[in-house]
Amino acid sequence: MSEIINNREHAASMRPERRQMLKEIIKDLHDGKQVEDVKRRFDEAVGSVSVHEISELEQALMEEDGIPVEEVQRLCSVHAALFNGSIEDIHRSSNPEDQQGHPVHTFKLENREIERLVSFTISLHRDRYLKDPSEETRMKLIEDFSLLYDVDKHYSRKENLLFPYLERYGIYGPTKVMWGVDDGVRLGIKEVLAALRTGETAPAELNGLMERVLNEVTQMIVKEENILLPMSLEKLTEDEWLKIAHESAEIGFCLTAPEREWIPARVPEPAEAAESEEAELPHAAGRVRMATGSLSIEQLEGLLNHMPVDLTFIDEDDVVRYFSHGKDRIFARTKAVIGRTVQNCHPPQSVHVVNQLLADFKAGVKDEESFWIPFRERFVHIQYFAVRAEDGRYLGTLEFTQDIGPLQKLTGQKRILS
Repeated sequence: MSEIINNREHAASMRPERRQMLKEIIKDLHDGKQVEDVKRRFDEAVGSVSVHEISELEQALMEEDGIPVEEVQRLCSVHAALFNGSIEDIHRSSNPEDQQGHPVHTFKLENREIERLVSFTISLHRDRYLKDPSEETRMKLIEDFSLLYDVDKHYSRKENLLFPYLERYGIYGPTKVMWGVDDGVRLGIKEVLAALRTGETAPAELNGLMERVLNEVTQMIVKEENILLPMSLEKLTEDEWLKIAHESAEIGFCLTAPEREWIPARVPEPAEAAESEEAELPHAAGRVRMATGSLSIEQLEGLLNHMPVDLTFIDEDDVVRYFSHGKDRIFARTKAVIGRTVQNCHPPQSVHVVNQLLADFKAGVKDEESFWIPFRERFVHIQYFAVRAEDGRYLGTLEFTQDIGPLQKLTGQKRILS
């Protein structure tokens, strides 16, 4: 058998005998044969296979053998069990960026899924649609491009996590250009989906639109992996990559997600990490340092007073400690209320409502409550929020009051400056 099979051949030059044997092995799985039985045959006959070969074989199964793309996708986990430990392209590297959970590894992992979606699934469904523009084939493409829009999360992590660190090293131009291209891809996918949903665009014209978008998606992968990511690896420190990894889940992942958290060889001690983060903040006197940044007292007060809402905060003992004083408050407040209990700031007939609300907040029965009333030609929305520490301790209550009359009148959309 060894004279037939060359374990170092890749998909582009795979010999017909090897290709046919691998196809038969995967088809055996499709037909329900036990993984262990098929694995023994695979180990004896093949031994090692590349990711490129697997990709080519899956495409052949769909196009030549008529196995539905959904079935091939379902079999992927079985393929993984079969090829575990034999795929040449995934030997573990000692480089941090090649390890599960490292942001670069995650970006590339997502890129492989994007390539699979574009090159296999969408390509197959697009060909079928062009041959037969039926409702069924059109709906398949709608599903595909809706899934492709998940690339928004991939791009958002670049733009909101990676780009800010690059800018600290004085790198602005490439990030701005790439962000613009990302937005073009987002818009293009939306245009394709809009055309597919109306069903009024001619197939040839729609194909041209799809081709342009898919080409931009593919080219972005090339730019990321040949320019952006190598440049980022050259500039960013391990601690900076660690911070990106920790914040990535907040934005989300595209089509796949890292299987485990990345733990670098040297993880900073908590005190060391805190010192590192503190070093990034300005050290001017009189600044209020918070978890997500720092502000001077003047900036903080200006920010709160310019919000188009009224804020009032009472502490855990029901004492009024703060209120914002914007230029157009809805309900009058004077500094005399500071230090008073909130019960003494309400008429006797409504104190029972205040006490019940605070009791619910303190007991953890509720976290918020809302009221809305007409008031002096305004329609006022009043929200109360229980403010809690990270460990769940009750710290006080925030009153958030807003005139929502103008909001109720909004219709349509506004995307340009007044």
